[in-house]
Amino acid sequence: MGATKKLIFLRILFYLWFFFGGFCSVKGLRPLRERSRSWSDEQWLFAKKDDNELGPFSAWNITGTYRGSWRFLDSTNSSSRFPDFQKSNGNSVLELISAPTKITGVHYVQGVIIFHDVFDNEHGGAQIRVEGVYVWPFRQLRMVAYSSKEGELGQEDDYLLSNPYHLLGLFSSQVFQESPRDKIWKRKHSPIYEMEKHCNVEIAAQVSRVTSSTTDVDRDHYHLEGLMESPSVDDDGNCFSPMLLNATSVNIEVYYNKAVNYTLMVTFVSFLQVLLLIRQMEYSNTQSGASKVSILMIGQQGIIDSYLCLLHLTAGILVESLFNAFATAAFFKFVVFSIFEMRYLLAIWKANRPMSSGEGWEAMRRELSILYSRFYGILLGGILVMYEFHKFLRPLLLLLHSFWIPQVVTNVIRDSRKPLHPHYILGMTITRLAIPLYVFGCPHNFMRIEPDENWCICLGIFMAFQASVLLLQHYLGSRWFIPRQILPEKYSYYRRFNQDAARVSDCVICMTAIDLTQRANHWMVTPCDHFFHSGCLQRWMDIKMECPTCRRPLPPA
Repeated sequence: MGATKKLIFLRILFYLWFFFGGFCSVKGLRPLRERSRSWSDEQWLFAKKDDNELGPFSAWNITGTYRGSWRFLDSTNSSSRFPDFQKSNGNSVLELISAPTKITGVHYVQGVIIFHDVFDNEHGGAQIRVEGVYVWPFRQLRMVAYSSKEGELGQEDDYLLSNPYHLLGLFSSQVFQESPRDKIWKRKHSPIYEMEKHCNVEIAAQVSRVTSSTTDVDRDHYHLEGLMESPSVDDDGNCFSPMLLNATSVNIEVYYNKAVNYTLMVTFVSFLQVLLLIRQMEYSNTQSGASKVSILMIGQQGIIDSYLCLLHLTAGILVESLFNAFATAAFFKFVVFSIFEMRYLLAIWKANRPMSSGEGWEAMRRELSILYSRFYGILLGGILVMYEFHKFLRPLLLLLHSFWIPQVVTNVIRDSRKPLHPHYILGMTITRLAIPLYVFGCPHNFMRIEPDENWCICLGIFMAFQASVLLLQHYLGSRWFIPRQILPEKYSYYRRFNQDAARVSDCVICMTAIDLTQRANHWMVTPCDHFFHSGCLQRWMDIKMECPTCRRPLPPA
């Protein structure tokens, strides 16, 4: 009997041990949220997985730039205490930077949210600083608004100072769209400053990864979708209605590639312009040929290239990571205007002042100083004009691209014959259109400038019209579009003369006899009554506009 009681007692102990031992072993399979361990415990997560794996517990790095939209859940912002916040939806840009904390699974997040299209009465935006935590095991992002001390740079400021998407977008908006003094978030009385003083802005967002099966270069990595609320500090109602935020990340590597490809395009265009300038300089390498070219036309193109050089150099200094690419583009633009265009400008100036070379070095140096002072004075004055009239930048750019008009006017006044090579006219027209059409016409340009199709069409038609007039002047004559009734009398080299009184021997250019019995267009007579073959005198006038026999000035042919 005693042995039977001992056996029963041992069985009971075995069952108790099995029950509690199994219970303790099953405890490790309980859900993650029901576990009693602290977040600071390094063992509370499963084994570490690869960050590239799309598993539920991979630590995604959400640092980056996000583009998206905002809208009020209600049709109107009825509960807003800020009536200037008028629109119900618009675009937004988020700049976030996250850093791991001592608590496993929690990242500290800082950033800036920029709201565009906020106000009805002016084109502007507003921004608000945020900070919070990102619990990456659950893909939860919680942020609140905060205002740092004036002059104090935070971690998000360091990120903004090195982010090409933000900096080049800000640079292009200041240069091509609006002045920094007109930025709405720089104003002390902006509604955003009032929100930070009187509102508790809270943001709750869910992070998800967006996979794309397409080969689009602008594919997104992460997507943020959340709600922005503002319970008031004084408990007298919400500052504004709940706002829905949606944003997807921007691929900065693609942004780098776009910027580099743009600089390669600018470099290639500059190289083509150098070849075209060399071709034109060879075409008009004589004194007569250079004097037919308008000095204002070459100077205006030089000013355009100098502005582009300054813009690209400033962009390279602003974004240090892209300095080499933009510095290369700026260098080629510097070569175009400082070496070739300035050299051509000097050759035209010397051709129009043939007597200055004999007046001594002091007189020539004085004339040169006046020429360079006018050029650089117009260059600096144009910068001030563009800064003061930045709201009319597009019309100013149209005016700046009217560089063919001085040549058209010069051809009409001087009755010049074929001053420019056709390849130079067509090539310069196309290459000058490349940069403005990319900036204001490409829908995916890296400068974040909204396309303006109407302005691009106007620019293309305006440039094509100027080039067409020049080409028609080249083939039909410089005054083909002016009625003959209003034209001044023009000397005719095929004028009638008294053949009995004429003493014609040989053409002093080719040293062969002139046959006056042939058709009148086979020979030409100058105002000083000297006879030459038509082809000989035309080739001579391409070099010098003076009589080969007596050196008297000749009128245009």
